[in-house]
Formats: sequence, structure tokens, C-alpha cells
Amino acid sequence: MQEKFQYGYSFQTKLIACLFKDRTFLQQIMDILDPVYFESEANIAIVDSIKNYFLEYKQPPTMEVMSVKVKEIDNDMLRTQVVEHLKDSYKQLDAPDLEFVKEQTIKFCKNQVLKSAIMESVQLLERGEYDQIKMTIDDAMKAGLERAIGHEYIEEIDARYLESVRNTVTTGWDIVDDIADGGLGKGELGVFVAPSGIGKSWALVNVGAAAVKAGLNVIHYTLELNEAYVGLRYDAVLSGIQAQELKYHIDEVKDIVGKLDGKLIVKYYPTKGGTVNTLASHIEKCRMQGFAPDLIICDYADLLRGHGKEVRHELGNIYEDLRGLAGEHEIPVWTASQANRSALSDDIIGAEKIAESYAKIMTADFVVSLSRKIEDKLANTGRWHIIKNRFGQDGITFPSKMNASNGQIEIYAPNSLDGQDVQQDMDNHSEYLRKVLKQKYNKES
Repeated sequence: MQEKFQYGYSFQTKLIACLFKDRTFLQQIMDILDPVYFESEANIAIVDSIKNYFLEYKQPPTMEVMSVKVKEIDNDMLRTQVVEHLKDSYKQLDAPDLEFVKEQTIKFCKNQVLKSAIMESVQLLERGEYDQIKMTIDDAMKAGLERAIGHEYIEEIDARYLESVRNTVTTGWDIVDDIADGGLGKGELGVFVAPSGIGKSWALVNVGAAAVKAGLNVIHYTLELNEAYVGLRYDAVLSGIQAQELKYHIDEVKDIVGKLDGKLIVKYYPTKGGTVNTLASHIEKCRMQGFAPDLIICDYADLLRGHGKEVRHELGNIYEDLRGLAGEHEIPVWTASQANRSALSDDIIGAEKIAESYAKIMTADFVVSLSRKIEDKLANTGRWHIIKNRFGQDGITFPSKMNASNGQIEIYAPNSLDGQDVQQDMDNHSEYLRKVLKQKYNKES
């Protein structure tokens, strides 16, 4: 009787109040709390609505939202019961023992699972299936709770060394893959940082093209360029043909694209016209149609719409939500971020030059800046600087070359012969620039 009283209607009502009131608690308990653990059909419907809303919007539903959800219930009797139960829960929002209720939630879940197993065991007992009874009870004792425990360090040592732990996706550059321990892994967020016009979008296309060549499925979200134009950039990177010359080599492009093992979807949303939830909904739509992405490209996160009252908070929320998207779908996400205008003249762009840098860097797993001064752009050279790397060394700068006509990018080890040659070219930029300008003006005269 005490157990029934302890976890009865009063407890369940207060638990629902906790779900409405505490976002962090709701997030922590999501994987464990099953709506069927509640003893009334009305409370089951309420908890189900709360969980579904949270999965989509990452926030507990408000009273106004629940009012809309109530109206969607077809059964008049159930709708009336839901209204009454919601009123009871709202009355408990300021109850003094809500912290105790939170502490007891795991026990409540375990209690309800065990109760269900005992009911199931009655039938097994009648059939004399004692081994099955034991298995049912044992499973009930741990059902739904394993994920709440986490990685068992001693027992799961082998699992830590499986290649599938991170399930990395190549960037297409061996040197970047090496420093990132294989590339970007499932649930991880990578960010390219550069001023406008330096090559962020081209870098993202290179990553997407490498994944498609590797036989993976990619969704490329564009919030600046239209879908066809992004498609042309992929054509240029994959074929090596200059973007302006592609129309003269359509058959060649078709042949190259036709041999790809992976698939690519390019989806456009207007600037500030989509949120991370918009991307999540589109991913679900793709999955329903049989297209499961292995990699997400978002060009670029700063152009998404957030939900903060201030810009800095809004950008922080966007990057947190984007990494949450990566974790929820267990796939890597690459995006880009704008650097401050002053970075245009920098040889190396550091974290301090990233717009609203703190929130972005704290959230991301891998951050690399691209710097190309005017003389670099003329010589197709540049520098890649590893700002943050959760998987290895950072603070390293790599010389690079970027073919502006087809978007193909090469990155070199600083101590390699090619790397040293590129670095020397960059050191002699002043002389190179004077030469280019002299040739230009001589032709005009």
C-alpha cells in the first residue's frame, strides 16, 4: 500500500509538473521516462505530448501549447480528463517537494517496469515457465535504465577502441583527417571560420564532395546560394573543370557524377528563414523517403534563425542546437562562421576574430580558420589554422592552395617540400603582387 501511495496519482502529478518546469530535468529523463508508466490515460497523453514537443523544439511546452494539444484530442471524455489532470499538475508547479520527486523518478520508473513484469509473469507462472519469469524480472530491473548509467569504464574497455565508436567521415584532406583522428565523427560539429569571400563555402563543398565520393549520403543546406548554383560548385570540385567552363563539358560532368557511390541532396532555405528545427524536420522527411544522411553540411550556421533575445545569445543557441542535431541523429555536421572584417589582413586568424567567438568555440569540436589576403587570392595560396581540436593537437598552421576557378583545395604539411614551396610563395607575395600589377597596367596602356 505504501509503494502504491508513494508513486500514485499525487506523485505522478508532481512529476508532470517537474517536466513542465525544468528543461534540464526533462532532457535528462527523456530516454528513461515512458508515458505508459503513468496510471491514467490522461496522464499518458500529457507526458506523450510533452516528450514529442521537446524532441521537436528542445523546450517543455507552455500552457498555451498544451491548450492547442488538448483541442486536437478527438475523444471528448479523454479531452475532459486531460484538462482536469493538467490543472492538477499546474497547481503543483510551486510544490515544495519537487526536488524530492525528481530524485525519486528513477525509482518510480523501475517500480512501474517491475510492476508490469510481475503482471506478465502471472501468465508465465500458470504455464510453469520459471526461467522465462526470471528473465522477465531481470530485464525489468534494468530495462530503460542502461542508457542513464553511461559508459562502464572497466567492462567496456574493448568498445573504446572500436573504429565505430566515432564513425568518422573523411574531410577529403589526409592531413586534416590525421589531425582530427580520422575526420569528424558522429554527433560532432566542425566549423570553418573566415571573412566573407575567402572560401568557406568552397571548403564545405569540398567536404561534402569527399563524402559523396566515399559512398556516403550528404545533405547540404544552403542559406545564401541557390540549389542549382551549389550543385555547379560540386560539379567543379568533383570534375576539376573551371566553373565557368562547365557548360561546355556537360557530358564529362554527367559521366563523373554518374559513377559516384554516394548521394547528395542540396536544400535551400532563405537567410534567417530557417531554424535548426527546420533542418531536423527536413532530415526526418528524407529518412521517411529512404534517404538516411551520413553527413550534414550547413552553409552557414550564422544565417539560421535562433531563439535568443540578444544576438549573442541567439548565435550561441544556434550552435548548441546544431550540435544537438548532430548528436540526436548520430552524424557529423560541418558548418561555417563569419570572421570579423579586421581578419582580412591577418596571416593567421585566431579565435578572437570570430564573431561571437566564445559560444561557437565552446560548442564546436573542431574549428579551423581560413586566411587569404589579397596577395594570397592572386597567388591562390592561403593558411589553414587549427583553432580548436578535441581529438588532437591544435594551434597548428598549414599552408594551402585553392584554385578559385574550380574550388579545389590542397593542404600541405608545413615541413613537407610542397608546404615549404607554398610558404615561400607566400613570403614573396609583395614581389609577386608588384609583378602582376605591372603586367596588368602594361597591357592596358
